[in-house]
Amino acid sequence: MGTGSLTLLDYRRRVAELYADVRSAARSRGPAQAHELWRTARDELYATHPDSPLAPDDARRRTGLPVAPYDPDLRWELPVEAAEPHQLDVTTGTDGEVVFHRLGRVATPLGPLDLWWLAGYGGGVWLPVRDASSGSSSYGGGRYLLDTVKGADLGGGGDGSGDGTVVVDLNFLYNPSCAYDPAWACPLAPPGNRLQAPVEAGELT
Repeated sequence: MGTGSLTLLDYRRRVAELYADVRSAARSRGPAQAHELWRTARDELYATHPDSPLAPDDARRRTGLPVAPYDPDLRWELPVEAAEPHQLDVTTGTDGEVVFHRLGRVATPLGPLDLWWLAGYGGGVWLPVRDASSGSSSYGGGRYLLDTVKGADLGGGGDGSGDGTVVVDLNFLYNPSCAYDPAWACPLAPPGNRLQAPVEAGELT
């Protein structure tokens, strides 16, 4: 395994550890404090890590990433509702064809959003969001909220039967790596993951 792979392994571990700390902080200190932890830790990671998606001369390494103040009205723990099965095939320049299966749907007060399951080795839940702010105050291709294969997991509950809930907190929306570096190819939000209202929360442009 090359040095680059080892640094990426460290990056993934640090992201997974950050989200574990976020889930713990949300329970013990509240979601707003968990969000502040998330914001400051991401700034440090993006500024210093060799696998940061930011270019070495990117000013955001010094100033931090632009993130909106926490809005408690944009956090919900929602049941995962049944949705008609659907396969999403995404062709990327770096990973070839990436396949997702629709896992279900969550009904947010701003509109429904599809939950996707990555069909590759290990699997994972993916929840992208594109809203009316995309292309103006937030990244035009949309942002990610959950990407559990990369460690981005805000929690929720389940009883082992396949039923359960997920935490949907739009304050934790973040840009995919392709927003910073065109060398990355990222799956973007499909039609079932688009909200008509603007979401002025999370990472902005």
